[in-house]
Amino acid sequence: MKGTMKVAVMNGIGKMGYTTRPIPTPKEDEVLVKLEYVGICGSDMHYYETGAIGNYVVKPPFVLGHEPGGTVVEVGSAVKHLKVGDRVALEPGKTCGHCKFCREGKYNLCPDVVFFATPPVDGVFQEYVAHEANLCFKLPDNVSTMEGALIEPLAVGFHAANQGGAHAGQTAVVMGAGCIGLVSMMALKAAGVSRVYVVDIMQKRLDKALELGADGVINSREKDAVQTILDLTDGLGCDLVIETAGTEITTRQAIEMAQKGANIVLVGYSKSGEMTLPMSLALDKELTFKTVFRYRHIYPMAIDAVASGKINLKGIVTNIFDFDDIQNAMDKSISDKANIVKAVVKIAEETKV
Repeated sequence: MKGTMKVAVMNGIGKMGYTTRPIPTPKEDEVLVKLEYVGICGSDMHYYETGAIGNYVVKPPFVLGHEPGGTVVEVGSAVKHLKVGDRVALEPGKTCGHCKFCREGKYNLCPDVVFFATPPVDGVFQEYVAHEANLCFKLPDNVSTMEGALIEPLAVGFHAANQGGAHAGQTAVVMGAGCIGLVSMMALKAAGVSRVYVVDIMQKRLDKALELGADGVINSREKDAVQTILDLTDGLGCDLVIETAGTEITTRQAIEMAQKGANIVLVGYSKSGEMTLPMSLALDKELTFKTVFRYRHIYPMAIDAVASGKINLKGIVTNIFDFDDIQNAMDKSISDKANIVKAVVKIAEETKV
């Protein structure tokens, strides 16, 4: 497909603009996707607000966005499993395939991963992208491309549940009711966890957690979260905590509310990258800590969970912004976190099934 496409670029901290670039030509193992929805992730907001995450520093003009869904409009010569018109969710990280971690199946740990919107690699706040066909997953007819865009954060939630060994009969707590907290809660419920409680300080987010299936919520501005969980579990504590808030206080609470022998999964990054934690208590309880870096081998399962009705992915979305309104979309996502749980950018009209 010849021609140019509109691209939204970050021109500096807090500054968005537009440019045009050539529509990419897919290689033989790639497909060209017309993007329809792209989610706004916490990392996009962090880059936009501060210009960096750790050692990943934005050099403008930079394209944000790594949660895409869209429709295939061109197919590389070697691609057999996708055709023009297929609606797809795109897994945003291309790995080397031959390092120790890729060969062990832990491809999310590949040191040479090329991941959308991770400097210096541009993201996909744009009209088209050419992407490896094996990383484009066909959506069933009853799953929209907006839901396809949200498979990416959902994959994080499922990976967190897997890392924690989630199963039926457990009581689990999710710290934080942002997007990743909510998808973690839904992944735990889909995995059969009997009771899932969500802790946050923003009531609107907790209301959303209840709407999406949490068994209970705790506003830790108003209640002692640790004591509440102990009361709900006859003093034992919970079997599993998934910590998505990335703060020292919530991580300490996770250690305190976990029962002996429990699992704690750390998902949220702290601002400084460091924490002081009560490790003596963790040792006394023989707690197991697991961490999460993105996900692996999750997309097909996550898509199936949405298609079968086990996960209400549309329910997370609180705001849809037009592509022409990208500055406002980024600004509002940062300034109105109490009300905007998950925002998506509508790049184009969805292709009808």
